[in-house]
Amino acid sequence: MSASASEGSSLRVLGVVKEFPSPDNANVRTMALAGVTLSVAAGELVSIVGPSGCGKSTLLRLIAGLDSPNSGELWIGDVPIIAPSAERGLVFQDPNLFPWLTVRRNIQAGLVARGVLQEKRHEVDEFLRLVGLDAFANAFPHHLSGGMSQRVALARALINHPKVLLLDEPLGALDAFTRMRMQDEVLRLWQARRTTMLLVTHDIDEAIYMSDRIVIMTPSPGRIERTISVAQDRPRQRSSPEFLRLRGEILELLHFAGNATRDRSSVSPGVSPDAGDGSSGDDRKPPEQADPAAVKQNTQSGAVHSLREALSSRKNSTSLLRHSGLPPG
Repeated sequence: MSASASEGSSLRVLGVVKEFPSPDNANVRTMALAGVTLSVAAGELVSIVGPSGCGKSTLLRLIAGLDSPNSGELWIGDVPIIAPSAERGLVFQDPNLFPWLTVRRNIQAGLVARGVLQEKRHEVDEFLRLVGLDAFANAFPHHLSGGMSQRVALARALINHPKVLLLDEPLGALDAFTRMRMQDEVLRLWQARRTTMLLVTHDIDEAIYMSDRIVIMTPSPGRIERTISVAQDRPRQRSSPEFLRLRGEILELLHFAGNATRDRSSVSPGVSPDAGDGSSGDDRKPPEQADPAAVKQNTQSGAVHSLREALSSRKNSTSLLRHSGLPPG
């Protein structure tokens, strides 16, 4: 399999705002993303880190075309994102393999859905070798380890030659040693194909080890606090002074963001007052003057949004099945 210099395309997120309605009050909306702007170059590997509820997975769903923003634009190259597409692969924490299909048939499932299996069948063997599972081609998912299952999920996504691969905590359920091996595996696949990758992770070390750049997000509502470039050559040493310095810098940013979030949580809501311009809001109402009833309502709305975030992987996998044309089993 010959890979070009880069199989990926650039990604642009321009001023994206996403709100969710409150189930208790139709006049109150929770802002999940506030004016998020992000550019990813073709063939780049970028990580997004931030506390739970900051909108990381929401942003990936928008890029995947599984949801639409309230305002703003999303582009792959010069094509606007308006619906799911095989040009954007998506891998979740749960591999979501079809248990009734062998490893080979799981990998070729995307080709079947696109109606190109006959002309692309030879690539299945190539991708089996690429992820080191050619000896397990006829095995079923229940025979595989967690790391092997994720390699099948990666191969299934990559065989469609996506221009952008979206990774939503794909290694989060693995033990520490398997996770480190899989980080190297993902990097090997990325270096072989140079697919543009956007990785959501809670693991700061994983972000530093794998990424060209790291995007730091803050919650309530979700916005980009800072983008950090990682200039170290690969493979990276987790104990190197520069690695440890970057870890400390990111931890400090996340700690600062957490304090800022607690300050914002006392602001009276309607539609969130944080309009996404990055300002600190010095004219906001101080905590001691906040309306307790309004604060309670905002907290409840935020809890509902966090529940949506926690359930997103299962909902998204169902939606992807619907768009793939494959039977649910």
